Amino acid sequence: MATDYDAPRKSEDESESIEALKERVPDKLSGSIDAEDSDNPGGFDLPGADLSDVELDVVVLPPQEDEFTCVSCFLVKHRSQLDHEDKTGPICKECAA
Repeated sequence: MATDYDAPRKSEDESESIEALKERVPDKLSGSIDAEDSDNPGGFDLPGADLSDVELDVVVLPPQEDEFTCVSCFLVKHRSQLDHEDKTGPICKECAA
């Protein structure tokens, strides 16, 4: 539904009173516990979640000339993030700190 923002707004006598609004809004301190945690939808199941027959196509690129793999965190990093190289191999700036 489209909203006409140029239309005149309701005047104060047409709007609901604060008491009527408070009656409609549930009391947050009422002691009722919400069984569903919106930040942690652990019990949320996607419809048709069986993905066992799905094949994923992944393109794996070989290491580039300007990249290295840190021997501490095993992440592929750009050469600009190289801190030093010791006898075990290259170490990134984050792991050296």
